[in-house]
Amino acid sequence: MDDALARLEQRLQRVEDELAILRLLTSYGPLADAGSTDAAEIWSQDGEYDVDGWHMRGRDEVRAMIRSEAHHRIIDSGSAHFFGPPSITLDGDEAVAVCESILVRHNDDGPYIWRAGAHRIRLRRTSEGWRVTHRISRPLDGSAVTRQILTGRND
Repeated sequence: MDDALARLEQRLQRVEDELAILRLLTSYGPLADAGSTDAAEIWSQDGEYDVDGWHMRGRDEVRAMIRSEAHHRIIDSGSAHFFGPPSITLDGDEAVAVCESILVRHNDDGPYIWRAGAHRIRLRRTSEGWRVTHRISRPLDGSAVTRQILTGRND
């Protein structure tokens, strides 16, 4: 009976961890679209965000990106940073999430997909809960780099 209870507790912990990671990752889009610097809180203090030649280290640099003119050019006319469901691999207090996203923008003709992206996100359980330690994002352009982000392999 003790083994069954221990296995059940492990399974429940895994489900809770995956749900916490899912909630954390999907919170980014609405916060980014609102221009809220709270979006930086999903990263660890020294977490990295590498997106299309813009490499940020730490929450302060992510906050600066959210406040930037470049970001506001995207969100001020209306945008939706939409994450597809991530595939999450847990390993104790570490995890990797892989997903795709679209960035929808608006113009006079209505909404359109401005960018489709691939993401590989490393996370760690911290005293604040799960936090991103490294996120790399690249456009879904068919390149070998993008395929490597999605698979984790050099095929």
